[in-house]
Amino acid sequence: MKDFPPVLHPYHSAPHQVSWQSPSNIALVKYWGKYDPQLPANPSVSLTLDQCRTITKVRCEPRPTDAHGTFSFEFLLGGTPKPDFHPKIEGFFQRILAYLPFLTQVHLRIESENTFPHSSGIASSASAMSALALCLLHIARGDEAVSDPSFFQQASYLARLGSGSACRSIWGPVVVWGVTPSIPEASQEFGWSSDRIHPVFADYQDTILLIDQGQKSVSSTVGHQLMVGHPFAEARFKQAHKHLEQMMEVLAQGDLDRFVDLVEREALTLHALMMASNPSFVLMKPATLAVIEKIRAYRKATQHPVCFTLDAGANVHVLYPKSISKTVLQWIQDELVVYCEKESYICDSVGRGSSPING
Repeated sequence: MKDFPPVLHPYHSAPHQVSWQSPSNIALVKYWGKYDPQLPANPSVSLTLDQCRTITKVRCEPRPTDAHGTFSFEFLLGGTPKPDFHPKIEGFFQRILAYLPFLTQVHLRIESENTFPHSSGIASSASAMSALALCLLHIARGDEAVSDPSFFQQASYLARLGSGSACRSIWGPVVVWGVTPSIPEASQEFGWSSDRIHPVFADYQDTILLIDQGQKSVSSTVGHQLMVGHPFAEARFKQAHKHLEQMMEVLAQGDLDRFVDLVEREALTLHALMMASNPSFVLMKPATLAVIEKIRAYRKATQHPVCFTLDAGANVHVLYPKSISKTVLQWIQDELVVYCEKESYICDSVGRGSSPING
């Protein structure tokens, strides 16, 4: 990143603490396939969520000079120490050390909590890594930097090195990640927030049906690697560029019929790619398919622009305008919740991105 200072100076004289909250996001045009260092094989565009957030507090304390050179940190999730997360965090620190060299000079206490259940099919890595990146950059650049537009671009850059989709969680409501001919401003290295959004999408609703809250049978990292040598990879990458251009037109114009068509095609394409990979994975469950059929039947019967999208798992995101939310939510409760594990679901909507927490 050309404008990223090579050395950022933290507070050394006394312990310092910052807190940030960052939301998850749901991709409308999916990225599937990546290459080092955490760069997407195709562009994507997402809606930033509002209520599904990670809240992270980082306390930074100086270490004796003779202790420099290694990472020293502790990590708590929901108030409980989680050493299983240490390798992922240390790997993230290794990737961003060139930008935040103070990381080997301090001890960090990282306390994180989610407003949504773990393993609920919501991109917790996106919200968690973006919140952590914001905290670390805040410590490095100081309080005054938060008002600098470059701060958020740099945070997006760092977040990407922790989790690709995390770079899209910095902003809202719509964020593009990846170079594509139709959007000269877009970048491989950080998310780009679009302001050409029709009012209907400003408060769009996302009800997340938790069909399977267990561990996914394939991690996102492994899934992305399956695109290397995939027989349909090149056709998919070409399709993604086309779909992204079309999706940006739809989001600007408020064309809900085209929105429904594109969103569902993207969701099913993602799963088709996994089913056609080697080894292959079928991540949808029978209940996932039942819900999809229910949504399509409801849309045909009512003409309501209700659609579904999926991440790399069994859970279903039901998307619809706020103007019909009362009717649609009642239908979801009456007809779809029965397919959810323990009848669990989450009501969310489009949000505006990350923000600092004072105090």
